[in-house]
Amino acid sequence: MNVLELLRLALSRLRTSRLRAALTMLGVIIGVASVVALVGVGQGTTSNITTRLASLGTNLLTISPTGGSSAHPLTLDDSAAVAKVTGVAAVAPELQTSADVVVGTKSTTTSLVGTSAQYAQVRAYDVWQGSFLTDAAVDDGLRVAVLGATTASDLGLDASAIGTDISVNGLPFRVIGILQPKGGSGFNNPDDEVLVPLATIHKYFIGGDTVRTIGVSVTSDDQMTQVTDDITALLRDRHELAATDNADFSVFNQTQLLDAASSITATLTLLLGGIASISLIVGGIGIMNIMLVSVRERTREIGIRKAVGARGRDILAQFLIEALTLSLLGGLIGIVVGFGVSALIGQIAGWGVQLSFSTVAAAVLFSLAVGVVFGVWPARQAARLDPIQALRYE
Repeated sequence: MNVLELLRLALSRLRTSRLRAALTMLGVIIGVASVVALVGVGQGTTSNITTRLASLGTNLLTISPTGGSSAHPLTLDDSAAVAKVTGVAAVAPELQTSADVVVGTKSTTTSLVGTSAQYAQVRAYDVWQGSFLTDAAVDDGLRVAVLGATTASDLGLDASAIGTDISVNGLPFRVIGILQPKGGSGFNNPDDEVLVPLATIHKYFIGGDTVRTIGVSVTSDDQMTQVTDDITALLRDRHELAATDNADFSVFNQTQLLDAASSITATLTLLLGGIASISLIVGGIGIMNIMLVSVRERTREIGIRKAVGARGRDILAQFLIEALTLSLLGGLIGIVVGFGVSALIGQIAGWGVQLSFSTVAAAVLFSLAVGVVFGVWPARQAARLDPIQALRYE
């Protein structure tokens, strides 16, 4: 008998015992659905995290103080010196505090960031309405503000708000721009902030000339390592650190964070997929069990087939095709269910969902492998039955 005939017989057999076939496939369906859902959500989350991190800045380096009683703080002079390093495209010193912002009857508590006119370039911001901070406004310490998308929304402000005044910790500031949303959320949401000139922060909120961080945009990817080394050497010299002294600052590479995040999420996705695949093994055991029962129930049928000339390999192929049909149908249904579950989870949690062709192909192959591995033994049991004893079986 050819494969198509064996497949037809397998489907006919499954139709005669629909409930038992459905319950047998249930384990495979749950296993494949779990793998597909978890891998889909994991891949989507990885893509989402990578996109979010990439949106924080292009070729970004972040210089931060490491603290300590004898450590030198980062200053505006440090920022000006870093800007002269070869390969640096833009520099934005930053100083952040919390502030209460009020407009009419609406108010919100958000991050107040003092920075320079190059902040938009360093942090990859686009202006939705109005304009960004200018060098003149930064140099003169004007009370002007650029609002993040979330902050503007919380205050009920739209395009018509350009040129109006808001209150920041009791001081009036003129709104000159509203930024395009980046899609952030939670702590340090890049959309939930008010940007003002750094000199204004120093004048009205935090005295001195220190900064919290210095953002650096590097001209190209291939210069990241060299620029990092040059900045490290420059700041060590400016802070008068000996060769054996630990640096009182750190230069963090955005690319390293992207690589680390991708590696972690990929590992977690693999781990979750491995855990979910355990249910596939349970489903395979269910297939093996039901096929052994089927062999026992159809012993006389096997005897009759052998008596009229069926060979052992024909019996083996018949029962193996039945097991493969069960596992493949379960796998296909599981893929559909898994994709639906992952889409639902992504919709509820706000995560992206990605389902690659390789994931679907792997799920199908895995379900087929389950059918082969757990269907061989029952099929061999059927093929080895003695026809005389099988015909006598009651």
